[in-house]
Amino acid sequence: MPVPMEEFVVDGRDDVLDAIVGSERPLVMRGLVKHWPIVAAARESELAFVARLSGFDNGTPVDALLMPPGEDGVVGYSADLQNFNFRHQRVSVSQGLQHMQQFNLQESPPALAMQSAPIAACLPGFLAEHAVPFLDQTIQPRIWIGNKVTTPAHFDEFHNIACVVSGSRRFTLFPPEQVRNLYIGPLDFAPTGAAISVARLDQPDDPRYPRLKLALENALVAELQPGDAIYMPPMWWHHVASLGSINALVNYWWKPGLGSGLVPQTLLGCLLHCVLGFKSLPPAERKAWRELLDHYVFSDEDPAAHIPPSRRGVLGPLDAQQVAKLRETVLRYL
Repeated sequence: MPVPMEEFVVDGRDDVLDAIVGSERPLVMRGLVKHWPIVAAARESELAFVARLSGFDNGTPVDALLMPPGEDGVVGYSADLQNFNFRHQRVSVSQGLQHMQQFNLQESPPALAMQSAPIAACLPGFLAEHAVPFLDQTIQPRIWIGNKVTTPAHFDEFHNIACVVSGSRRFTLFPPEQVRNLYIGPLDFAPTGAAISVARLDQPDDPRYPRLKLALENALVAELQPGDAIYMPPMWWHHVASLGSINALVNYWWKPGLGSGLVPQTLLGCLLHCVLGFKSLPPAERKAWRELLDHYVFSDEDPAAHIPPSRRGVLGPLDAQQVAKLRETVLRYL
């Protein structure tokens, strides 16, 4: 079963960023942003949090996902993997918060998640009062707001510091090599752009996903409260469950240049970029990409065996039209 994540004490250190990035493993930083005014408001009450955050809203619409009650707030697919289990919406932050307050009055509320909204665009005054001092101030943070929503295991190519500012969130992280045991869905048909696990962590005995228990044996878990933060290295799979009726998280993604080369923004589909891309990565990230390539390209096992044939996309047999489309995609990456 998952084991508690290691915690890193920030106070009194002047090498925080080098230390956490150099660890090459997830770390919890308790109380990293406990001084933020928005955290103080959240600790006072949900009403205080909503009022404080809404005060920064300039009305810019942000992306939101709305899921019916029967989906348990888990972002994902329809049962046959032919569609997604949510509707896209565009709402302002204030409108989204109002919807969540209304949902709180319902016995079986729908789930709403405002996803990856650039704070500078929708909450411009927020940045003046809320910063992480040891991060480059050119890194533009994003905000994630929702009620009881779960995002299945997925990975990012970026270094990531995520700060909980309202509600609580449970993070379950898996090292890159656990890709074989997480039953990842289609690479080119993903709910939020990043491929996700189709196995539910709260259903480890599902006979369709027998290796999920192996993943859980290698998992790290941490539950964060307002003011706490987590560092997630690139390529680590992370499953995030929001536990409160109104939750909010601010995250910072970055990908630093290494040596004389600059790490590309994305490596998906860039087999022709292996020399330029993978050689510029540090050992842990290079190993992670090797795991992915082995799983999807070189393994004798079918990585899409659990996906319906009609939805395997680039993981299934390719006809001439699909090959042409894939070549266009590769050219766009390059």
